Amino acid sequence: MKKQTQLIILFFFLGFINAQDVEEVVVTSSLTDQTQIDNPVHVVSKEDLANDASVSFGEALDNLLGVSNADFGSAIGQPIIRGMSGSRVKVLSNGMVVRDVSALGPDHPNNIDLSNAEQVEVVRGPSSLLYSNGTIGGIINVVDNTIAKTDFTGTSGNFSHELQEANDGEVTTFNVQTNQSGLNISFGLSEAIFDSYEIPGGSIIHDDEHEDHEEEGHEEGDMTVLANSDYETSNARFGVSTTGDWGHLGFSLVSKEGTNGIPYHGEGHGGHDEHGDEDGDEDHDGDHEDEGHDEHEGERIFADNTSDVFTLEGSYNLNGELVKGIDFFMRSSDYSLTEQHAEEEHHDDEHHDEDEHDEDEHDEHGHEEGPTTFENEATEFGVVLDLSNDSLNQKVAFNFAEEDMSIIGEEAFMNPVNSEEFTVGYYLNTKLGEFDVDFGVRLDDITRNGSVVEEHHDEDEHEGEEEHDEEVELYDLNFSTQSYAVQFSQDWTENLTVSLVLSNVERAPGAQELFMNGPHLVTNRFEVGDVNLGTEVSNNVDFIMNYENDGAFASASFYANAVDNYIYLMDESEADHEDHEDEDHEEHHGDMIRANYLQQDAEFNGYELLVGRTIALPNGSLTVSLGQDSVIGKFNADSADESYVPRLTPKRTFIDVDYSSADYSAGISFKDVKPQYKTAMEESSTEGFMLVDMKVAKEFALSQDVGMTVSFFAKNLMDERARNHTSFVKNQVPLAGRNIGFKFNITF
Repeated sequence: MKKQTQLIILFFFLGFINAQDVEEVVVTSSLTDQTQIDNPVHVVSKEDLANDASVSFGEALDNLLGVSNADFGSAIGQPIIRGMSGSRVKVLSNGMVVRDVSALGPDHPNNIDLSNAEQVEVVRGPSSLLYSNGTIGGIINVVDNTIAKTDFTGTSGNFSHELQEANDGEVTTFNVQTNQSGLNISFGLSEAIFDSYEIPGGSIIHDDEHEDHEEEGHEEGDMTVLANSDYETSNARFGVSTTGDWGHLGFSLVSKEGTNGIPYHGEGHGGHDEHGDEDGDEDHDGDHEDEGHDEHEGERIFADNTSDVFTLEGSYNLNGELVKGIDFFMRSSDYSLTEQHAEEEHHDDEHHDEDEHDEDEHDEHGHEEGPTTFENEATEFGVVLDLSNDSLNQKVAFNFAEEDMSIIGEEAFMNPVNSEEFTVGYYLNTKLGEFDVDFGVRLDDITRNGSVVEEHHDEDEHEGEEEHDEEVELYDLNFSTQSYAVQFSQDWTENLTVSLVLSNVERAPGAQELFMNGPHLVTNRFEVGDVNLGTEVSNNVDFIMNYENDGAFASASFYANAVDNYIYLMDESEADHEDHEDEDHEEHHGDMIRANYLQQDAEFNGYELLVGRTIALPNGSLTVSLGQDSVIGKFNADSADESYVPRLTPKRTFIDVDYSSADYSAGISFKDVKPQYKTAMEESSTEGFMLVDMKVAKEFALSQDVGMTVSFFAKNLMDERARNHTSFVKNQVPLAGRNIGFKFNITF
C-alpha cells in the first residue's frame, strides 16, 4: 500500500505541472514519441551498419559502451546491457517487442534482420520501462521504414553484396521503396551464407580444471576452423502504407528462415561446459577431452528457424481539446526453431534417404532423440492516446499481448505455457523550473498458465519394488507489477548538461524460470524452475553528464542498480546432488547436472565514460575518442556464499580514430578487454585480449541518380586469441580469427 500511495501522489503531482517548452522527437521507440530520456540512449546509424561487416545482432552492438555480446558462435549474439541479460533486455522492432524463443536457450538467435535498418536505438538502464515491461537492463529497438509514416519521394533503393574471408561468407541485399498512386510500397530481400569460421590455433580449451594451463595445456593447437559454426539466413519483407494530414495506415509482412550450426552441445555427457548456470558453477570432466570430442567428430548439430510476422499500424489526428491523436498497432507473429542432428557428410553432400540416419547411428553418438522444436505464437495490440496540451506532452498507453510457447520433442524440458500481459501506462515530458522532466509510470498485469510434471515414487511393501507415477500439476499464476522512472535534466552551462534518473522497475518471472523441468542439452543440465518465484524489483539511480564545446565532447554515466529477488540458475551442491543419486535420478538426469532457479538480492554498479575531439582538416575531419565501461554485479549474501554474478562483462577500453570527407572515410578501432577474475563460484576466469578493427570506404557517383560505396574491412586484424567471458561457451567456442572482407553498395 505504501508503494501504491507514493505512485498515486507522484502521478497527480506531475500531472498538474505547467510546462513552458516541449522536447523534440528523437527516439522512435518511445511510447510517447516525444519523451526524451535521451542520455542513456545510443543510436547506431544506417551508415554505420552499411559500411561494416555483417555480423550477429549482438556482435553489431558489442562496441557500444555498456553493451556486450553473449555469443554462441558467429550466428548467435544475444545482447547484454549493464550486466543484465535474458528477458531483462527486450529487443524491439519498430517499437514492438520481438516475441521469439531466444530466452529459452543461449544458442537461439534473436529474430532480427539488420539489412534494412534505418537505425538501432539502445536504451541503457531501467528507464527503458517507457518502452516495454520488465526492462531492468534496457531495450534495443531496430527501426526500419517497411511501414512508412511519411510519403516516399519517387523510387529509391539499394543493392549490396559482401564477401568475408574467414568464413567464406557472402551477403546479398536488395531494398526498394516507391510511391505509386498515393501508396508507399517497401520491398526487400536479403540472403547470407557463411561457412564455419576460422579461429586462431590453440584458442579452444577442453579442460579448465587447471587454469594456469589455459593457454598451453589441454588445447587443440591444430584446430583452425570451428566445426558447426556455419549459418545461412534469408529474409523477405513487404510493406504498404498511405499517409495524409489525418495520419497514416499501413501493414507489413516479414518472413525469415535460416539454418545455423551449433558449435557446442552438452549432449548429457557430464562434460566441462560452463554454460547454463547463472552462478557459474561448472563440472569439468577431464575424460571428456578425449572421449567427448572424438565422439562427436564429423557430427552435424544444427537448428532450422522460421518466422512470419504480420503488422498493422496507424495513427489518426483528432486535434481535439482532450485527445490530440491516436496511435494503434496489431502484430501477429509465428516463430519456430528446430534443433536436430545429422552426419556431416550427409549434410554436405547427400540429401537422400534421411532414413539412413537411423536409431543405430544415433545410439553411436549417445543421443536417441529426434528433433526438438521450440515455438512461440504471439499476438499483440496497442493503443496510445495523445493527451498533450499547451503546457505539457503526455500520453496514455494501453497494451495487450498473448503468447503461446511450447517445446515439442525429446528435449521438451518445459510444458506449453500461455502468457497474457495487459498494460496501462502514463508518460509525460515537461519543464519544472529550470529542469526538463521526463516521467513514466506503468501498471502491468501478467498471467502465466503452465504445468509441471511431478514424479511420485511408491515402494511396494510386498515386492520391495518402487513404482514411478507422473502427475501433471497445473498452475495459473498472476503477477501485478508497478514501475516508474523519472529523469531531471538541467543545462548547468551552455556546454554542460547534467541528468539524474531514478527508477523503480518490477519484472515478473519468465515462463522458463517458472516451468522448466527437464534436460536442456545445450547447457548439459537438468533445469528445474520454481512456480513460487516472486517478482524482481530494480531500484536504480543513474547520474549522467554530457559536455560539448568547439569539437570537444565528453560524457559520463554512473549507476547503481539494486535488484531485489534477482532470479538466477544455480547448480545443486555436491551434498544435494548425492541425495538425489538413486536409480530414478540416473534414468532421468543421466550425467547431467541438476540446476535450480533461485532468487537472491543482487547489486550492479558501474560506469560508462567517453572523451573525444573532432578536428577540422582542409579536406575533411578527424575524430578521436576514448571510452571505457565497467560493471560489477554481486549477490547480497549474509554468509560466506557471497559471490559475483556470473558472466560479468570485463572492463573494456575503446579507442577510435575516424576520418571522413565528402566521399571518403576510414577508421581504426582498438578494443582492450581486461581479464575477468571477478567470477561466480567455480566459474573459470578469462584472459584479456586486444581486438583491432579497421575499415575504409569510398563513394562513387555512377550517374546523377546512382551512387556506389565500396568498403574494405578487417576484423581482429592481429588474429588475436579471444574468448568472450559473457558467453555460455566461452572456452569451447572462441571468437573468430582475422576476417578481411569487401562490400559494395549501390544506391539509386
